[in-house]
Amino acid sequence: MNKKFRKIAVLGTAGFLSALEIGCAGQAAVNSSNTASSLTSASTEAASDFNSETENTYMDLEVTNTVKLSLADAQTFNDTNKDGYGEFQGFGTSLCWWANRVGYSDALTSATATAFFDKENGLGMTIGRYNIGGGDNVSDLSESEIESLQGENPYLHKTHIERSDSVVPGYCTDVTKIDLDTNSKEYYEENFERADFECGFAWNYDWDADKNQMNVLKAAADAAGDEFIAEAFSNSPPYFMTVSGCSSGGVDPSEDNLREDSYSAFATYMADVIEHWASEGVITFQSADPMNEPATSYWEYASAKQEGCHFSQGESQSKILIELNNKLKEKGLDIIICGTDETSIDAAYQSYINLSDEAKSIVTRIDTHAYQGTQRNALKTLAETEGKNLWMSEVDGTYSIGKEETGMQAALGFADEIIRDLNEMKPTAWIMWDAVDIHVDSTNEYDTCTRAEADEIINSGVPFWGIAIADHDLQELLLGQKYYAFGQFTRYIRPGYCIIGSSDNTVAAYNPEDGTIVIVAINTRPSDVKWEFDLSDFEGLVSDKTITATRTSGSLQDGESWADVTDSIDLDKTSSDQSFTAVLKGSSVTTFVIK
Repeated sequence: MNKKFRKIAVLGTAGFLSALEIGCAGQAAVNSSNTASSLTSASTEAASDFNSETENTYMDLEVTNTVKLSLADAQTFNDTNKDGYGEFQGFGTSLCWWANRVGYSDALTSATATAFFDKENGLGMTIGRYNIGGGDNVSDLSESEIESLQGENPYLHKTHIERSDSVVPGYCTDVTKIDLDTNSKEYYEENFERADFECGFAWNYDWDADKNQMNVLKAAADAAGDEFIAEAFSNSPPYFMTVSGCSSGGVDPSEDNLREDSYSAFATYMADVIEHWASEGVITFQSADPMNEPATSYWEYASAKQEGCHFSQGESQSKILIELNNKLKEKGLDIIICGTDETSIDAAYQSYINLSDEAKSIVTRIDTHAYQGTQRNALKTLAETEGKNLWMSEVDGTYSIGKEETGMQAALGFADEIIRDLNEMKPTAWIMWDAVDIHVDSTNEYDTCTRAEADEIINSGVPFWGIAIADHDLQELLLGQKYYAFGQFTRYIRPGYCIIGSSDNTVAAYNPEDGTIVIVAINTRPSDVKWEFDLSDFEGLVSDKTITATRTSGSLQDGESWADVTDSIDLDKTSSDQSFTAVLKGSSVTTFVIK
């Protein structure tokens, strides 16, 4: 079958992003040292062809919408230089779980670092959220065999997670129950790196345990450069600190699963990991959160999904935040404590309200996920009132807008979510969940997606989790229009810019340093439209402006990906120089940069 596709191919064993294939399967790769340039060149040629066919049609279109940019509705969080404009910190992704899955491979590690974090050749993300795994104590032995061993190993239980990526290792090794009738206190202190007598366990550290995720974290930091921000979070404490003895959750998932005697031990564990990687010169974490979606009842014993731990709103959440802060301070680590990463915006609001006064004073940034809830503006107002920064720290899904034949269903749905969150919360960061959520691997029983199915997902633009698919058989990273739609935001709204007011179908940002304005606009209708963009708030700030336009539209095979369409969308600046009009192609994401 002569299937047309675009992929990032990694050649050789060195792990460098070395070729970009555009066109029919089986054609020779186009050698390129600059992925973005190659894509733009190919897409620009398509845009030029499109321009010659539609120029007259564009002239007949009338303006159907006016988008007014508002400096009065500017982001206020993270205004470090006190100029009245909050400073955006960037876009990012959680490294859990995909980094744990691809980090064994130099080729895939390099490809993902370039595609996601390189601002010249990829998306230019600046934030990576690193999961400090708790680790579990599981076995493939039979139930009867496990029972026979539980006298010496009480937390041993059956293997249960059924994903190839979410079995995230913990750093604790040689875990030993403390028995002061048999050994002295000094014995445990001398023979283990950690002995927590309140928790009742001693342990050593295996710093190579999580090398896959750490490989990706280091590569991401190198690709992003000085703009990179690393955040440490935890899905669950180590298994031996939990009530259930299992890091995927409690027997009753609505009850707290961190034992009452282990708050200090868990905080120590997180602080030890953060300190180790800083002292090794590998990574300095800017912020830390000991919880992930803690107020939910998702996390239960022997779950097939992932690690997780319930912390009740109020006392339980407050206690672990305070303990972590104390342990980090004892180590002399200057780090932001954030929380509470609830799955729902509404729950994030309530969790902060229910924190103790001491915990509130410790938390300097509210992190929320956006899977559920509607109180975006209320959470924004709360953070402003409390003098806290605000991040949208996780979301993704099978977003869908438009018809399948457009090839832009997933791309437009994803873009719509980004616009909603940025406009209504004005956070200083927007971070997606698992950048690579689908894996092709004929040697892994849990990776059931075939290459043919992966190509179909990528080429058709149907909704899927993640922005890329990893083919472990061929060591390739597959990118589709959802990825390129994300780049319409990430490549242009950069750290230091300020999110300002616009409309429901646009997000706008302003850079006070050089006067640059960025507008990302989506046209979810299948037909072309002409819009006016009102820049009157910038009178005296913008003159003799230059406008460029970049667009992603259509299917991967026949459409555009980061195409320069400046000369093909009927850009028209008014005589007052305080507005312009432009045509938005049907089912497209367009980025305007006004210098």
